[in-house]
Amino acid sequence: MAKLRVGLLFGGRSGEHEVSIASARAIAQGFRSAGNLDRYDLQPFYIQKDGVWQGPAIAEQVLAAGKPLPVNDDLTPEARSHLWQFPPEAAEIQVWFPILHGPNGEDGAVQGLLRLMQAPCVGSSVLASSVGMDKLAMKSAFAQAGLPQVKYLGVDRAQVWSNPCIFPKLCDDIEVALGYPCFVKPANLGSSVGISKVRDRAQLEAALDSAASYDRRLIVEAGVTAREVECAVLGNDNPKASVVGEITYQSDFYDYETKYTDGQADLFIPAQLPEAIAREIQERAIQAFRAIDAAGLARLDFFYVEATGEIFLNEVNTLPGFTATSMYPKLWEASGVPFEELLHQLVQLALEREST
Repeated sequence: MAKLRVGLLFGGRSGEHEVSIASARAIAQGFRSAGNLDRYDLQPFYIQKDGVWQGPAIAEQVLAAGKPLPVNDDLTPEARSHLWQFPPEAAEIQVWFPILHGPNGEDGAVQGLLRLMQAPCVGSSVLASSVGMDKLAMKSAFAQAGLPQVKYLGVDRAQVWSNPCIFPKLCDDIEVALGYPCFVKPANLGSSVGISKVRDRAQLEAALDSAASYDRRLIVEAGVTAREVECAVLGNDNPKASVVGEITYQSDFYDYETKYTDGQADLFIPAQLPEAIAREIQERAIQAFRAIDAAGLARLDFFYVEATGEIFLNEVNTLPGFTATSMYPKLWEASGVPFEELLHQLVQLALEREST
């Protein structure tokens, strides 16, 4: 029986390029071990930081080294001509497995491109990816579905970088509506990039200015004293939820360094929660998954306020990490789906979604 040719697409132009490489290394190992070795022919493809695609030969070198290829800041005319050229091996791919984190990777951009290439793609479609990436669109979809969330306000860059009359009024409105502490975030960046926790007016002003440098759409959320728990979802039209896990850390909040540095955070799987609370989180995770029409995989993050028993949905990640410290594969391993089997199921779900 012929092996299915899987294209592992990693790297990309976002600030999470190195995380993508780490995820791709784990995935490549999973496809080339035990049961998957006889099922799949894995072909890696690497997108450099300048956007140029590289075929399997160079992609394998990047996977082996575990670090990006050096590139020039300014593309030469010859290099720019390669931006719209795919390696010839791309035409032979039967299903794509993109593991591109951040902008252009999990926001629907590459999902649309791969759809045009007429091969199934692991994960969500353009719609779910873009809604899941934009925190304001995501929260609107969740609100429409009746899912509980913390209070928040949407802000435009134009309001932040405005005249001296508008900006103070914006800060006044945030203080009245949300109070302190609160979190200021770019709407369209992943992995805690550009996020600030603020406790007073000076910090709020600085955080808004910083977030506006990353994105033209911002979100400000009320702070809440809560446990941070996560649930993984796997499936298409009949998704299943994993056991619930919990993240604890010593830093002020779960920032980029804490998320991707060994020893900075502790994962407890399964989380020590009342059975009814764990079950409600699983149900809410599936409800949120369906609210944006996600497919294949997603990780849903929640706040659990132990003092009141309240559960708030924080966000969805439609293309979660697969690194050694990533919660998504660990949650499924604890739910009885080992890493190699998880990869197999994701490919089969991509094929299933394409045929419906």
